[in-house]
Amino acid sequence: MKKIEAVIKPFKLDEVKEALQDIGVQGMTVLEAKGYGRQKGHSELYRGAEYVIDFLPKIKLEVVVPDDLAPAVVEAIQAAARTGKIGDGKIFVSTVDDVIRIRTGETGPQAV
Repeated sequence: MKKIEAVIKPFKLDEVKEALQDIGVQGMTVLEAKGYGRQKGHSELYRGAEYVIDFLPKIKLEVVVPDDLAPAVVEAIQAAARTGKIGDGKIFVSTVDDVIRIRTGETGPQAV
């Protein structure tokens, strides 16, 4: 199994969710996050004072899928989240050793 974590722009969440549902992903975890990379934030003017916004709002998605579905998930996220501008985000793929469903005790792919 693979855990796919994606950090995307907040306004792209609905498009990414729909793209994942279209390929059969049944569940995901969504977290509101703040961060920066090459984008580095920006400065704004508020009541005549300039201040710097270092951390920009982002959305972090987490999805655990069987190994054979992982490439399609990565491709769907990449296509749906891309704007072509700096700050589109990142996708991280890692291996999951085991999953346990707390309610039933099921383990492995059946628990996903």
